[in-house]
Amino acid sequence: MKYLKPFFLVTDIGFILYWFVTYFHLIPASWAFKDYNNPIMVTWNWSFFPLDMLISITGLTSLYFYQKSKQTWKTFALISLVLTFCSGLQAIAFWLFSGDFDITWWSVNLYLLLYPLFFLRLFIPRKQRKQGDDSRVSLISPK
Repeated sequence: MKYLKPFFLVTDIGFILYWFVTYFHLIPASWAFKDYNNPIMVTWNWSFFPLDMLISITGLTSLYFYQKSKQTWKTFALISLVLTFCSGLQAIAFWLFSGDFDITWWSVNLYLLLYPLFFLRLFIPRKQRKQGDDSRVSLISPK
């Protein structure tokens, strides 16, 4: 959690601030993504609101439980990391498929896509990470 905490704080508070700024139309036009005022793009952007708020809630809840020394912090952290990865992936896929490249929006969403990958492995028990470990569940045939 020592290294994860700053990422959660930046990401979770960042999402809350982003949606506050978006709701009150405080993003300058020069910073906005292409077709920012197009109703379809507005709807697409707002479709991320529930996901982003769930990321913030689970991330901040994880920090709270960690501070209270409750092991459930790990569950909330894992959920937050997976959802953050999904949020970044969805945005990058959209920008890629639409052929739109803006370094600002791509860098933010690549951050969301990539940083969870460095931490997700920490939530998988070492025993299961070893190759050839028989303790893994087989989906093909029961043992």
